[in-house]
Amino acid sequence: MPKFLLKRWHGQHIVWIFVLLIILTAIIYMFKWWLGLTAFLFCGVLAYFTLQAETAFRRELNTYIGTITHRVKKAGNEVMSGLPIGIILYNEEKRIEWHNPFVAKMLEKDSVIGESLFEFFPDLKNKKDKSDKSDKLELSIGKFIYQVWIRPEERLLYFREITEQAILAKKYEDEKTAIGIVMMDNLDESTQGLDDQTRSIMLAKVTGEITEWAQKYQLYLRRTSSDRFLILMDQKALRQLEQTRFEILDEVRDLTIENKLPLTLSIGIASGAEQLMELGQMAQMGLDMSLGRGGDQVTVKVGQRLSFYGGRTNAVEKRTRVRARVISHALRDLMKDSDKVIIMGHRFPDMDSVGAAVGVLKAVQVVGKEGYIVLEGVNPSIQKVMETIAADERLHRWFITPEQAMQITTQRSLAVVVDTHKASMVAEPKLLQQTHRVVVVDHHRRSEEFIHDATLVYMEPYASSTCELVTELLQYINEKLTMEVLEATMLLAGIVVDTKSFSLRTGARTFEAASYLRRNGADSALIQRLLKEDLDSYIERAEVIKLTETIYEHIALAVAEPNRKYSQLMIAQVADTLLNMTNIMASFVIAERPDGLIGISARSLGQMNVQIVMERLGGGGHLTNAATQIDGTLEEATKRLKKVLEEMQEEEGLFE
Repeated sequence: MPKFLLKRWHGQHIVWIFVLLIILTAIIYMFKWWLGLTAFLFCGVLAYFTLQAETAFRRELNTYIGTITHRVKKAGNEVMSGLPIGIILYNEEKRIEWHNPFVAKMLEKDSVIGESLFEFFPDLKNKKDKSDKSDKLELSIGKFIYQVWIRPEERLLYFREITEQAILAKKYEDEKTAIGIVMMDNLDESTQGLDDQTRSIMLAKVTGEITEWAQKYQLYLRRTSSDRFLILMDQKALRQLEQTRFEILDEVRDLTIENKLPLTLSIGIASGAEQLMELGQMAQMGLDMSLGRGGDQVTVKVGQRLSFYGGRTNAVEKRTRVRARVISHALRDLMKDSDKVIIMGHRFPDMDSVGAAVGVLKAVQVVGKEGYIVLEGVNPSIQKVMETIAADERLHRWFITPEQAMQITTQRSLAVVVDTHKASMVAEPKLLQQTHRVVVVDHHRRSEEFIHDATLVYMEPYASSTCELVTELLQYINEKLTMEVLEATMLLAGIVVDTKSFSLRTGARTFEAASYLRRNGADSALIQRLLKEDLDSYIERAEVIKLTETIYEHIALAVAEPNRKYSQLMIAQVADTLLNMTNIMASFVIAERPDGLIGISARSLGQMNVQIVMERLGGGGHLTNAATQIDGTLEEATKRLKKVLEEMQEEEGLFE
């Protein structure tokens, strides 16, 4: 019995009362013995009834407590039986030791005691016991969905049905708004030369195809201009479009295939933001990214997830130079308004990066400003070029290290990034934080990572090289511009290397740029000497080619020997060589680089988009020329590459 209840009867106050009564009785006895005896008998009777009351109280209290215990136990049993929550106790061998009736009803069995836990709940195999905290997951059992609380320290599972909540949550997600922008990205180029009637008929066909596509997937479609459409949809429709991998791209291209230049679409779609204004901005960014990657593709941004679809055709060469002239004048004004110009290429620079930097330096000098080229170091691909530049003091004096660039860069300095648009790839990323005046000139397809808040961006995926873009800009910087032989040669060398001597990714403007450089003194014989390779390199390349295997009938895959280091240039040269083999449409070369990373170079003739393959491995590039560097071993890199190729083959096929 609790002490506080006992003290109600024989606490100190009762004791003191009886002591006081005995003292008073003794005093009375001293004066009147018979009166004292009577008082003494009265005290005895009082003590007797007090003890009787105490005994009765204890008996009744114990009876009451027993009744309460029985009621609580009965209520507990009823709760455990009727509680809308399942409870399972299991042992160390993951076998069920006890469960309440809810679990039996849930599994539609009388009893599952002694059965394996994983037999009924196989999804729990993926959950490892954690002694320090609980875990939650959702399970589908029959037509119902349950939330499971896992208490590994007590080997206890709780089940709660959440079917209605799950259905509501799915409905909420399915009904989230997505905004898209559809653009005919090469309308002017594909309709150039067509008469008005033929142009109108073609546009009517394409518009009708887009309208049917929108109706098929319950999209709201509204034309906003001659070449743009706005589409509204929910998440359910967006998932259906992603499952079909946006078949509208192929349908529109096939519809206009009889034209000299088929019409293609670029689409940007965004979802996952709360505000419609933010969704619209994200959709426009997605469209810009699709265009920056060469067009004929879809960019879907859902929250933090970014996905690309299409991109199976080469970027269409723009036949007008209006944009080049506008960019050139804007660049000239930025240079004039800056105290100095810092020019950077990417890490491990190649001929295109160095040549483009030299071309921009020439523009800076024509404007009358100081310009410097940031060079991280010399690698085998530019060793001969840098030796030639070192012999020319007038040009070599403008090359500086990243440390020197950090010291001289101010807020009014202009940073020009060439041959890359990724901040992590430039020679000195910290330099971009010292000035907010940044210009990007690049010919690669745009990736998710991009130099944000650039003042001026000139990205044209159709171009063969950055040197081609810089050459066009130079023609509008100053009409009377004259170039030194070495400067023109560097620019032409960049074009020659990236086009494999004008055999890949060349357009009319590529030859026009080469012609301009040749007129300005570019020495083709010097280029030939710069690109010569020694016999040891040729033999080393042949040893890697010897290890080539053919997969998917038209893909050459070469994996170099373990523990042997190869430069990125060598890996790329092997991939180029393999592309010349009969029946080979794409080539992949995997080898260990001197920095310990595994380098993968990918090449194709255009029937396969190797850029998408490399992007799934963390890299990027062009439709026909891409690469990546990853951590791990050669065996792991090979498995990852083969897995990506297998996924792409299952999704939409590897070849166009």
